[in-house]
Amino acid sequence: MVLPELRGAPYLRLCNPPATPAPGQGRFAMSTPTPHSAAPTEHSHDGANAAIASLADAAFTQRVQHAIDHKTKPLGALGRLEQLALRIACILGQDRPVLQQPQMLVFAADHGLAARGVSAYPVDVTWQMVENFMAGGAAVSVLARQHGLALNVVDCGVARDFPAREQDPDDKLPQPGQPRLWRRKLGYGTRDCSQGPAMTATECAMALRNGAALVRQLPGNALLLGEMGIGNTSSASLLLARLCGEPLAEVTGAGTGLDAAGLARKIGVLQEVLQLHAQATEPLDALAAMGGFEVATMVGAVLQAAAERRVIVVDGFITTAAVLVASRLQPAVLERCVFSHRSGEPGHVRMLAHLGAEPLLDWQLRLGEGSGAALAWPLLVSACAMLGEMASFAQAGVSTRSEQA
Repeated sequence: MVLPELRGAPYLRLCNPPATPAPGQGRFAMSTPTPHSAAPTEHSHDGANAAIASLADAAFTQRVQHAIDHKTKPLGALGRLEQLALRIACILGQDRPVLQQPQMLVFAADHGLAARGVSAYPVDVTWQMVENFMAGGAAVSVLARQHGLALNVVDCGVARDFPAREQDPDDKLPQPGQPRLWRRKLGYGTRDCSQGPAMTATECAMALRNGAALVRQLPGNALLLGEMGIGNTSSASLLLARLCGEPLAEVTGAGTGLDAAGLARKIGVLQEVLQLHAQATEPLDALAAMGGFEVATMVGAVLQAAAERRVIVVDGFITTAAVLVASRLQPAVLERCVFSHRSGEPGHVRMLAHLGAEPLLDWQLRLGEGSGAALAWPLLVSACAMLGEMASFAQAGVSTRSEQA
């Protein structure tokens, strides 16, 4: 599936959610969204079709590495912090990088597949947790507040409408300590992908556009990824199995806490889905067939952030699945990513290996929401401070290593 060309054409995004499903239609009944047209901005980017260039610059990399090596410390003594500083410098193209106005984006949506019992929690938890994000009581809310991260919650397809809020107008950006709800609803959850495609090609393309447009609207040079959606570990396992050829039974975990019988049932359902969509082998075809609205919107956001050379801080299994899809479209996306942690989901270990990613933390986290990305954020801040503020041997008048040692 190839996205329609964007340049010179209206840019589709949804500012208003569709109407609530009529009684009898079912919780996951799809509405027909009415797209909103807006002229593309100067920085419009069709991430799926336009190439994202590699950041490779040997001279710049060597210059930054030289600066790191000559700080007042033994060579390599700060370990992976030094590697992290170099990576951030290369992403931003700055010898002394400064992280500005970091944006936490939590993409939320429901999944029709949840009706097959692939999660230990009911679908109502998705909208309830969105309300918890907005009220400031969720883990990501607490951590975002602690670290000064602007918290953006994106309704990509939650099976419920949310009340109007003061911050709703699109020209209002998130304020410190005030979560912002962005309405980019494509429907009240995807269709049940065990019966057919989760979304149409058009819906998938619109989700990517929504994600890209939202990133263009937000300030800053760092994007932290989070998600919320009952059933979305199933989508992540399916995308990993299809795009990387991993055995589904070995990359499917308990998600929100299924018991052994529940996990066996989940694997059985996902095997059905994978077989049903055997022809969906290209990245966007697989995404449309088995993904979620929140995952597809996140793919668009990742592509846009990569095109703008923002630092992309990846959370756990589901956000890494979005990066996996984005990287199959644009391999240079991975050069812009910092992987925050290795989660307790069995599929995440293998997905990270396929991406060649070495995460910063390994704390057996499996909450999602962007909690791991928020926990790792201070390490990025410290890496930049080290590079920008730590004195060199020459500046401090400290003797360097003896040649006889």
